[in-house]
Amino acid sequence: MKIVCLDAKTLGDDADLSLFKQFGTFEAFDTTALHERIEHIGDAKIVLSNKVLIDKEVMDACPNLGLICITATGMNNVDLAYANHKGIVVKNVAGYSSASVAQTTFMLVLNLLGKAAYYDAYVQSGAWVNSSIFTHLQEPFCEIKKKRWGIIGLGNIGKEVAKIATAFGAEVVYYSTSGANKDTAYQQISLRDMLQTCDIVTIHAPLNEKTQYLIAKEQLLLMKKGAILVNVGRGGIVHEADVANILDEKELFVGLDVLEKEPMQANHPLLHVKHKERLILTPHIAWASVEARRELIRLVGENIKDFLRQ
Repeated sequence: MKIVCLDAKTLGDDADLSLFKQFGTFEAFDTTALHERIEHIGDAKIVLSNKVLIDKEVMDACPNLGLICITATGMNNVDLAYANHKGIVVKNVAGYSSASVAQTTFMLVLNLLGKAAYYDAYVQSGAWVNSSIFTHLQEPFCEIKKKRWGIIGLGNIGKEVAKIATAFGAEVVYYSTSGANKDTAYQQISLRDMLQTCDIVTIHAPLNEKTQYLIAKEQLLLMKKGAILVNVGRGGIVHEADVANILDEKELFVGLDVLEKEPMQANHPLLHVKHKERLILTPHIAWASVEARRELIRLVGENIKDFLRQ
């Protein structure tokens, strides 16, 4: 039996994919362009894909295909309806990265709140050597304790963030994008109230018709002066051009791990923000701690075992 991974590079150069060899002949491609999909899959029975599009064209051209393992939670890179029509099983992986995403959320918040980039640059420049006093407090920073922390999307990751924020001493409130979440551990408030009253707002929601551009110019203008906004959910929830414009007009601090189009496009407006100290950008890494990726690979292996038992 042949097993193919179409975009192994998305799992990291340090990822150990050897466990898939137990199921048959395993071949991994670093990347797969659209015109290479059919050639790379060939007569494989099982295909692993993180972001490579597997659509009707591919399924029809690869008749031996029986299982598509998505090495992620989101499934929008596979034509699920046509896979079902063809009798092809599609399995994703969920819940493997909650700790990693929560940790990245705090990495972004703490860097913005604590002015870490400024103070590191100050010391690295050699300026501290010439200081007349033992410290340097040019950029005042605050504590999380007693701050109001708003969470958009109180799912598994949102709850993990809420738990840690509470341990820091924050007052946690949340906004349910679906309207279905009625968690009694935390106060549910409207998005408007959250933006007007919270010192920190973090996004952990999926992208859908209710969340696309949920945070745009109107919402950013509502936020408190000095507030922090972090998106580790999905690109497209935050209107990036509006963020770029407002950061040079209003004292807000923003951390984005996800963008609407990835990788980042050339001449993206966020690359031209003048107040760069108000912005941290990371290249969609929140999901990808070493431990999370190991767990992801293990769970993909379990999905293959389940398929083979049927």
